[in-house]
Formats: sequence, C-alpha cells, structure tokens
Amino acid sequence: MPFDFSAVSTPFRMQPGLRKLAPGAQQLTPNHIGDRALSEKLLVLQHDPARALLGAPGFDASPALQALMQHAAREHSQAFAFGGGPAFEARLLGWSLRGDELVGDGPPEIGACLLALPVPQRLAALIALAFAEDFAVIDANTGGIEWLAVCLPSRWAPEEKVGLHFTEVHAPVADNQLLIAASAQLMRLVTSADRWERFVWTITATGALDQHPLRHAASAWPAHADAAELGTASFFRTERQTFIPLPERQQAVFTIHVETQPLLQAAASAPAARQLHDAVASMSPAVLAYRGLTDVRERLLQCLSEQAWLA
Repeated sequence: MPFDFSAVSTPFRMQPGLRKLAPGAQQLTPNHIGDRALSEKLLVLQHDPARALLGAPGFDASPALQALMQHAAREHSQAFAFGGGPAFEARLLGWSLRGDELVGDGPPEIGACLLALPVPQRLAALIALAFAEDFAVIDANTGGIEWLAVCLPSRWAPEEKVGLHFTEVHAPVADNQLLIAASAQLMRLVTSADRWERFVWTITATGALDQHPLRHAASAWPAHADAAELGTASFFRTERQTFIPLPERQQAVFTIHVETQPLLQAAASAPAARQLHDAVASMSPAVLAYRGLTDVRERLLQCLSEQAWLA
C-alpha cells in the first residue's frame, strides 16, 4: 500500500496517528529479485548483521515470528509458504528453511549470506530479506521492544533500542509529549485483536533506504544551492507502519515499510506541494532541528511554494 498523503497534516505534530486497518487490508510487501529494498537489506546482512538482527536476552520471539509467517502465507500465498516451526519458504527469492537446513536455488549471494550467519539467525535473516518491511516485536507485558530485524532504519540505531521500554525508545524524539503520554494506551491498543497502521514522513538529502547513523554519515544539504537546486536534491522519505497482533500473548509484530522518492515527484501536484509547504511551515524549531531541516527550511518552503504555482 502506498503512503497515504493525508498523513501530511497541518499543524505538524509528533503524535501516534493510529487508524484501524480495514478488513482484508494487506500489511506485507514481498521483495522481488532486483528490488531496492532487497539489495540494501542484503548489503546490511552481508556486512553488518549484528546491528540488524537483535533480541533482548531471554526473550523468545518464535511465537511472534510464527504469527508473522502465517500472516504472510495467508496474505501472499504465491510468495510464501509456512510449514510450521521454522519451515518458511520465500518463493520469490528461491530460498527456504526447513528446520536448520537451507534449501533452494535462488541467487547464490542470498544463499551465501544466510549460510554465513549463525544457524539461530538464519530464519530472521530470511524473513528480513523476503519482505520490503523491517520488523520489531513489542510486548505490552514489559512495555519493551524485545526483538528487531531492522536493516533500513531512519537515522536511528536498532542495537541501542532493543530491550528498551517504549518511553525510552522515543525519549530522543522532538516534541514527544503526545507519544510518551499515550505510551501505555498505545501498547494495549496495538497488542489487542484489532490491526492498526500509521504513516510518518520527512524530507532528506539522500534517497538511500538504509540510514543507520554508524553505517552512513548524515548527508549534508548543499550549502549554496538556491531553492530550485535544493528541491531537486531533496527526497521525500516515508514509512508505513502496521501492527500484526498476538493478543493471547499481549504482543505485536511491528512492520516498517520505508520508501523514498524525489521531493518534486512527491509534490508533483499543486495540492501536494501546498500540503507539504504548510506542514513544513508549521514544524516547531525542535522538530526542525531533530529532522535536520533548520538550515534549509526557508529554501524548502520557497521551493514548495514555487512548485505549487508551477504544478
């Protein structure tokens, strides 16, 4: 499902923004060979898996992973098959796990990546590669983020978040009062029987999906670019986040689908350009600083204003 542009609202606020998923709405996106998400995830798992595949000590993620694999097989039966336990087939990639055995004839670089990992991590890695989404398991009993398979973070480090309480995870977020105040209620809500989604967005100086701060230095904005030049060098980065609940365990699988596109492509229509302009204009100084937009705010606003007139 593409990003819902109605999530670009004014005034801009850091808030939960949850909405209930319609019956039958899909939550997962199978990766195909050649997809950008697959290529970037494979690089991470080849070179830096310890910062992508993480679990809190003593936490058993297997029930949540089984729920995820069952959900995938129901939602995309042409792409996935789940045979119980760790038996999972990613048909579009040509690889599957049957117990501890890796089976398949897909791209050899994928097979080599999986075989290079410790046996207990191979299922998590295959799941990470099989979907465009990143995943985390949240537990309402502890209030924590207990397990992660996150290859494409947005300027945050998964290894610093695993095992932390929801409020600790969001402590660095600018203007986080609404998120923090609603944390207990949010945990109960997303681990109940209903399915939920939310959308978040920002504007960045890079179109890369993987933005782990230790793998990639923050991309610098062109200091001397005028408004038009800045617009062509900017990207609209979005996340669709959903929750696959395990109400019997008070847990949920949190899905994160990251996409980027050139800013002027995202703002190709006059209403979209005005919508983005007004949202950026309403951002607080704290949010602008948190998102690295302080120095380019005025040029972005000029660019989006001109785009609204030209579109």
